[in-house]
Amino acid sequence: MNNSVPSILGLALIAGIGLLAPLAHTAPVFAELDRADTTSGYLARLLINETAFPGERAYLSEADSKSAMLAVLWVLHSRIEKIPHGYRQEQVAGVRSTDIIDVITGAGGKRQCEGFYRNAAGRFVTAPRVEDRIDNLLGIANRSSKPGRFSRLLTYAQGLARAYVKDDIAGADRFAGLKHVGRVEVTGGAYSWMTDVGSYHPGGNFVAIPSAQNGSLAGNRFFTLRKIPK
Repeated sequence: MNNSVPSILGLALIAGIGLLAPLAHTAPVFAELDRADTTSGYLARLLINETAFPGERAYLSEADSKSAMLAVLWVLHSRIEKIPHGYRQEQVAGVRSTDIIDVITGAGGKRQCEGFYRNAAGRFVTAPRVEDRIDNLLGIANRSSKPGRFSRLLTYAQGLARAYVKDDIAGADRFAGLKHVGRVEVTGGAYSWMTDVGSYHPGGNFVAIPSAQNGSLAGNRFFTLRKIPK
């Protein structure tokens, strides 16, 4: 053994170089989502996909978009836990299940939320256009020099989803106390939402909640139910 030749470690120590030092500076990550194949990640993607972000046509404010996310979550929750008297879950949610993934994806090939479905193997997946938009939003959030509206909205959606999966829904139902829409007696709570275009309506016993009663949020119109089904 030739002791006159310094080892690689010795050379590094002589030069004052730490072998475990990072090779490059890592850019900060302001927003990230759980994996799409987890319930919390899948639910977060739905809340994001259904809500307008800055620069999009229906965007009004950060607060409005956060309210829409919470309202969408309340629709899903109510379709499981708060089916009104006189209705069956299948009439309201299109499925009979206590699994929020089933409520999102629908059953028998009928999709409840466009772009969210189970594939041939039964795994819950999203359409490519959904993932493209999510990737774009994450890219905008994480290219910023500091946390901004995009990262706050993405983080809020993921926080709502994680809290729901772990414990329960976090936040009040803004439509819980609704008793009348015009002259129509209603159940209170929202049980459906659609893009806020005048011709879009889920039909049946659903009743559009007017803007005067805060029924329009971030490009979505929310719907309650008739108190007495037709």
